[in-house]
Amino acid sequence: MGVKNLWDVFESCKKTLPLHHLQNKRICIDLSCWMVQLQNVSKSHSCLKEKVYLKGLFHRLRALIALNCSLIFVTDGSIPAIKISTYRRRLNLTTEVNNNETNSEKASSLRRNMGSEFSCMIKEAKMLGMALGIPCLDGMEEAEAQCALLNSELLCDGCFTSDSDIFLFGARTVYRDICLGDGYVVCYEMSDIERQLGFGRNSLISLALFLGSDYSHGVHGLGRESACQIVKSIGDNVVLQKIASEGLSFAKKTKGSQNRRQNSKNNQENLINYEMNMNGGKKCSPEGYSFLEVMNAYLKPKCHSADSDAVHRVLIQHSFQHVKVQQVCGQFFGWPPEKTDEYILPKIAERDLRRFANLRLTSLELGVRLPLHEMPTKCLVSGIIKQRKVQGKECYEVSWEEQHGLKTSIVPADLLKSACPEKIVEFEDGKAQRKKQTRRKAGPKKAGDESSMAEIDRRLQNLLLDIETGSNTITCPSLLASEREIPENRSKVQPTIPVLNEDLECYIESGSNTIICHSLLGSERERSENRSKVDPTIPVLNKASESCIEAGTSGAAVKYEKEIIDLLSPSPPRLARTLLTKQEENASVKVVDVIELSESETEMSPEHHRKATELRLFIASIKD
Repeated sequence: MGVKNLWDVFESCKKTLPLHHLQNKRICIDLSCWMVQLQNVSKSHSCLKEKVYLKGLFHRLRALIALNCSLIFVTDGSIPAIKISTYRRRLNLTTEVNNNETNSEKASSLRRNMGSEFSCMIKEAKMLGMALGIPCLDGMEEAEAQCALLNSELLCDGCFTSDSDIFLFGARTVYRDICLGDGYVVCYEMSDIERQLGFGRNSLISLALFLGSDYSHGVHGLGRESACQIVKSIGDNVVLQKIASEGLSFAKKTKGSQNRRQNSKNNQENLINYEMNMNGGKKCSPEGYSFLEVMNAYLKPKCHSADSDAVHRVLIQHSFQHVKVQQVCGQFFGWPPEKTDEYILPKIAERDLRRFANLRLTSLELGVRLPLHEMPTKCLVSGIIKQRKVQGKECYEVSWEEQHGLKTSIVPADLLKSACPEKIVEFEDGKAQRKKQTRRKAGPKKAGDESSMAEIDRRLQNLLLDIETGSNTITCPSLLASEREIPENRSKVQPTIPVLNEDLECYIESGSNTIICHSLLGSERERSENRSKVDPTIPVLNKASESCIEAGTSGAAVKYEKEIIDLLSPSPPRLARTLLTKQEENASVKVVDVIELSESETEMSPEHHRKATELRLFIASIKD
């Protein structure tokens, strides 16, 4: 509990800090307080049987490990003699204390019952912590007193506890609550208490005497605000001396109004029972202890000194025991090793990466700028797989080396940037190179819908092959309206249909949907040579052209005479070609807009009629 209502006094000094604030800090944990918090969350029998409290502790620890927090468990030792009556009253453990121990003149500290249910929970927590590399310091008496000593001696950066009297023992930074879901901790700083409230350590001990604590009942009828006013009016430097010399009867002087005088008079009767004198007076607290002993219990608690062997042992870095963690989680939670690794190994890897980042930062502060491969400690990140976003935060999925079998995990982007920015540069360069290669493979993009052009290619080739094997005749009409349109459409041509022979190359014009057959021969001699290579078994584009006109810029233009090809004939006659004269070349180009599949459509078989209709529809779809 600590001091009654003291957390309410500190309310204006409370700070809610992000969990990331604990990064790279050494933290002492009052283990009993944490276990009480976790036990209160799950008091049902099923929760206790499934050890939900221990799972909660495990998840707290893994979150702090990922932040590279150096954690120290601190447990309670014996119960101080001055606290025995409070301990018995709070836990109703009348059988644990002998009659001799209740005698204030003979009583000393009380050894705790190590066989109780709560003591067994503490043992389980210590086993889990040791497997994770978290040492435990068994306190001589009060755990919060031991935490406060380590904090005041700057051997740790803060303490986790819910006992407010930790400030009376000398702590400077206290974390009362932790919330993993929202990612924050509740923090109190002694510097804020001194600056905002005007209370030093002596003033807080005085408040404990007025309000009541684990060591005294306090003054009956004296409220929180009145006690604070009394302490402030005296001052932190002299308040304890004033109480020691005058007792608590001076409290009546703070009552300024007539209405409070009667209450002050009643309080005075109670205060008389609390008075003491410095010469060994016999006026004591209800528990039988003088005010001086209460003060000494806060000012000089029984603890391991800062230079003791016990403290030195917990301050050294302890290693993570992978196999031991798997065994403990299997024993307590029934987890297979794979599930345990899934929970803890990414956090261990993140912790090691933070340590590497701290090493690089320290070297930079010393003026030593070492490249990644020259660092004394190897960076365990082998590479970046891809960028990720987790809960709105930029992250990277990375691959690891030598991390207890861990292959990949996700780490914050800012951590990777501070630890190994070279890996980020390497990843970005590789991504840019892959994009460049993809663009090179795709080739230059033309205007128009590539998917629709691919569909046109597929449908056209299927139709031509189908008609070649089944229909009687085919003509390849030119869809151009005039010679004027030829050069305009030639610029839009996209070579998407493969060459069906070595003499002609066909282009699909995407703008006006025109089929144009261009001669690739540069001279009459080349045309004669290539003409002999034409495969006569491909009658569709090879010989079925009704009016295919070459309009190239070099070489003479070629004119194809109109003819009807009977595809059922064994050897179709070759297509006659004549060279145009200079005058004919400048003349208008004949354009044929007629498609004849036979002399009479009524003479077609139903299959031929279907194919002819499909070809007309296809050409009409190109025009549309």
